Amino acid sequence: MAADRAHEHPGEQAHPRPIRLIAIRRTSLSLDEVFQAVGDEAAGGIALFVGTVRNHDAGADVDALGYSCHPTAEAEMRRIAEKVVANHPVRALAAVHRVGELAVGDTAVVVAVACPHRQDAFQACGELIDDLKHEVPIWKHQRFSDGTEEWVGA
Repeated sequence: MAADRAHEHPGEQAHPRPIRLIAIRRTSLSLDEVFQAVGDEAAGGIALFVGTVRNHDAGADVDALGYSCHPTAEAEMRRIAEKVVANHPVRALAAVHRVGELAVGDTAVVVAVACPHRQDAFQACGELIDDLKHEVPIWKHQRFSDGTEEWVGA
């Protein structure tokens, strides 16, 4: 009986307004800000993903890169967030992406999802970052050590 009552608790359900932070920024990103944005007393699991600039891609050394975006990018991030909260029992969600020139080691994107249970949080966070990467019009301009460069993005 106790297990049946647990599923009746309002904390087991998605929050009515779970999208807490969606932003594209030119300044450094804060993991603390994103983590605090998804704080929720009913959440038993928070999954947080941090994307950083690595020093290589496809076998080539990366010296630097820049991110740029279409003016609709933030609205597209929100659309994806809404899709994620429709598919999972999300208590809170946050996503921020940086644009501008970044150095190797810089934080490029931070997403976090809080759910009543850890597996839901992992799944929702994975869907959020995967869809953000594939669907939001943000482009990466990589500059390689050998003098070549390439554009990558949704």
